[in-house]
Amino acid sequence: MEKIITAEHVDFHYSNDYDEEKTEPVQVLKDLSLNIKKGEFLAILGHNGCGKSTIAKHFNAILLPCGGKVYTAGFDTSDEAHLFDIRNHVGMVFQNPDNQLVATIVEEDVAFALENMGVDPAEMRERVDSALKSVGMYEYREHSPHQLSGGQKQRVAIAGIIAMRPDCIVLDEPTAMLDPKGRREVISTIRELNEKYGITIVLITHYMDEAAQADRVVVMDGGRIIMDDVPSEVFSHVEKMKSLGLDVPQVTELMFRLSELGIEGDTHIIDEDGCAEALMDILS
Repeated sequence: MEKIITAEHVDFHYSNDYDEEKTEPVQVLKDLSLNIKKGEFLAILGHNGCGKSTIAKHFNAILLPCGGKVYTAGFDTSDEAHLFDIRNHVGMVFQNPDNQLVATIVEEDVAFALENMGVDPAEMRERVDSALKSVGMYEYREHSPHQLSGGQKQRVAIAGIIAMRPDCIVLDEPTAMLDPKGRREVISTIRELNEKYGITIVLITHYMDEAAQADRVVVMDGGRIIMDDVPSEVFSHVEKMKSLGLDVPQVTELMFRLSELGIEGDTHIIDEDGCAEALMDILS
């Protein structure tokens, strides 16, 4: 399958140019290599400070490697001549939707980037309507963004990226500030974008139930990738995940606790239906 993002032996450190004491730069990424396939839904996990947000910002050239290379849609992210191309292929959605909403009307906010891109007004109208429909926010197109719930605001922010028609959307903890209902709304939207429209999704999250819905999970620690596999395999390593300060889905935790008690429990189970079936087997 075609790759949309490739990171090759990436090193990155934040410099201390403004530090009067000139302490050593803080290295955040260390010899990190990663391939992301077109159409994939990838989740990246790790405790705070592990480098997951830093690598995400490399994917559309917000940050550039101090060593190694990142290629997005075949373009070297360090080549400024292709910055526009790179950001057309990969859009970013951040944690706080209020920081991404710039207009006083929802449809104007979604159109904002398109106006800057010089998109024809007729095409802009079609793209804005299509993007809002794809995230279930078309009926709110004439509302003020600031009258919306947190989940609705985040979906409007996602619509603004969709309207640009990127191949890939990178979401950096997009549900961290939302209530459970808002979280469900946003994750449902993300899944539909991937499954229905084939948009590549890179989801940075600290919610294990969100990561369990991905095609593939990458776990980072200390600026490196230490696990990279399908969710059921990654989460089956319960003790290793806990040693990294990470949880596993609740159903996986239950299976793990049963196995500790000598009751056969499959720690590859990551969804409620699979857990219910396993419990029925145990009880029968």
